[in-house]
Amino acid sequence: MKVYVSRDMASVALGADDVARAFADAGCDVVRTGSRGLFSIEPLVEVETDEGRIGYGPVTPVDAAAVLARTHPARLGPVEQLPFFAAQQRFTFARCGIIDPLSLAEYGAHGGWQGLETARAQSPQAVVDAVKASGLRGRGGAGFPTGIKWQTVLDASASPKYIVCNADEGDSGTFADRMLMEGDPFCLIEGMAIAAHAVGAAHGYIYIRSEYPFAIRTMRAAIEASAHLVAPFTLEVREGAGAYVCGEETALLDSIEGKRGQVRAKPPLPALKGLFGQPTVINNVLSLAAVPFILADGADAYAAVGFGRSRGTMPVQLAGNVKHGGLYEIGFGITLGELVNDIGGGTASGRPVRAVQVGGPLGAYFPPSMFHLPFDYEAFAQAGGLIGHAGITVFDDSVDMAHMARFAMEFCAVESCGKCTPCRIGSTRGVEIMDRIIDARDGAPVRAKAADGGYLGKALYSRAPDRVDVSPDAQTALLRDLADTMKYGSLCALGGFTPYPVLSALDHFPEDFGASAPVKEAAE
Repeated sequence: MKVYVSRDMASVALGADDVARAFADAGCDVVRTGSRGLFSIEPLVEVETDEGRIGYGPVTPVDAAAVLARTHPARLGPVEQLPFFAAQQRFTFARCGIIDPLSLAEYGAHGGWQGLETARAQSPQAVVDAVKASGLRGRGGAGFPTGIKWQTVLDASASPKYIVCNADEGDSGTFADRMLMEGDPFCLIEGMAIAAHAVGAAHGYIYIRSEYPFAIRTMRAAIEASAHLVAPFTLEVREGAGAYVCGEETALLDSIEGKRGQVRAKPPLPALKGLFGQPTVINNVLSLAAVPFILADGADAYAAVGFGRSRGTMPVQLAGNVKHGGLYEIGFGITLGELVNDIGGGTASGRPVRAVQVGGPLGAYFPPSMFHLPFDYEAFAQAGGLIGHAGITVFDDSVDMAHMARFAMEFCAVESCGKCTPCRIGSTRGVEIMDRIIDARDGAPVRAKAADGGYLGKALYSRAPDRVDVSPDAQTALLRDLADTMKYGSLCALGGFTPYPVLSALDHFPEDFGASAPVKEAAE
């Protein structure tokens, strides 16, 4: 009997290796796959039967006999018919959880390499035009049109040219890149090979953070297995040391070159002077993995799905205090409330949802009153947020939003590369301001120093030149001013986006900042 068990990192953390071993000991032919993407049913076991693949989950090693006897109460039936999966539009993750990630035969049998074959039968310009027509935008940040980036590299006269995949998935609550690399690595390789043909590149790099050992091993094995199919294009994996700032494209390029990961000033753009000073296409995993579908099924099929200028699908990652955590691929335009309540099932704690953060640790916090927002780049930007890598972290009504705002500032202070003053100094001062706000709100002695006066400015003196006004109103005014400086003065998005969670918390949850709370002052 053939059974399928995930070897995705999340599944393994939940005991999938022991489950697979139990079925192998029972004499089954065990196929290790990627994850389907719903972690509440992992470890998931699918048994091949006359009815098709029947799922059971979650399963433990002692359940093997009952599963094989088809008497286990955790029978799910065909997994693709579960409500979580039935309404999805899986363009990029169509094979994840279904095939052996390192089987070239299975990848080809499920539509693999058709996009590359189509691309290589066309001129490079025709391929770039198809990507433009699809409306594909960068899936890792601000949503820049992928086709325009490729066109710039194609038109560049310098050579050699490079393809770089940004797989430095550092946002909390995100795991789509990892799932794709562990569950369908040939899809990413095919997308990069198509990009190489489109712009005239001969070599590519996949930059993966060292915290993803399963993805690194899987990608290296997949590169070796498929080298003859993507030749003359060649690929290699580079491991990152885990610095969050290396998710920024120019810092990532410096890291590949063996330098300290620091942000480069732009211009010149990486498309003109990128890796080793040469024209470089640098895209996120999800952007490159979307390309095989576009070339195989046509740009129109991809562009037909979506909302406004946001075309195609987005793999949304639901995490935090949510009942049904996992990956949900759907066309743009679904509302935030549908994602959190209908698909995510609300909070795992059963308490009311108070806030969700969209876009990682630099994303804005949204209250339920804004759950009508469509999942769309422009709609989120207009609301003071960003989609980013489409990670959604859910919080119930026990969350302290002042502490969450402080976390955003501290995160920036810890992860800043230190190259620009607004980010390096501003984030540290921001943590100090947040400490004063929280101290004042909680009635604790306020951590304020007379030396702060020169920085705070005359407007914040209340009674004497050596005393600082530490009232919540004064401190939140200062925090807003600092956020404005960081937003418009930072060299890259790390410092520029740090104000988003801070300002959204101030705007939507002012009560957590204790504006009317009594203030107890004390000089530290």
